[in-house]
Amino acid sequence: MSYPNLSALLEAIVYLAEEPVSFDAIRKALPDVDPVELQQKLNDLIEQYRASDRGIEIREVADGYRFATKPEHHETLKHFIKSQIPPTRLSLAALETMAVIAYKQPVTVPEIQEIRGVHASSVIKTLLDKKFITTAGRKEVLGRPILYKTTKEFLVHFGLKDLSELPSMEEFEELIKSHATSEEAIPEEV
Repeated sequence: MSYPNLSALLEAIVYLAEEPVSFDAIRKALPDVDPVELQQKLNDLIEQYRASDRGIEIREVADGYRFATKPEHHETLKHFIKSQIPPTRLSLAALETMAVIAYKQPVTVPEIQEIRGVHASSVIKTLLDKKFITTAGRKEVLGRPILYKTTKEFLVHFGLKDLSELPSMEEFEELIKSHATSEEAIPEEV
């Protein structure tokens, strides 16, 4: 089957997908299209959206493709969003705990508590409820504590392609400090 405007169809598929859509999912939706041609059209579309006169782009996130706003517009868009819908807020404790899990995963609650110096059980429950973390089995030590790791939802929420895009620990510490000292400090409750 031939698609007269394959680029438009790819654009619609990426736009319509609620989660980042994988190349395999796109191939399944368009089984009659040569995979090489499909990848080339997708790459062409990504390049078109990189143009400076576009406010959005197609990004590779969590092993898939999705539309995202361009970083140069984030400050203006942040102000716009604040007036629209309250964002998902995480307490400083939740951010710190999530950072420990992201950088040290898989990690146990006792290991998290040793690094942070405080109890983490209620924060772990919150992060599990928000689906930012999940269990990753059990550690083969006495008591066999549960291991935790970040999820695809974590990558999607923070706009990361994979864990290699995590900021350095120094950058993360600066981010935490800026949140703690900003006028709009993160609420203490989780």
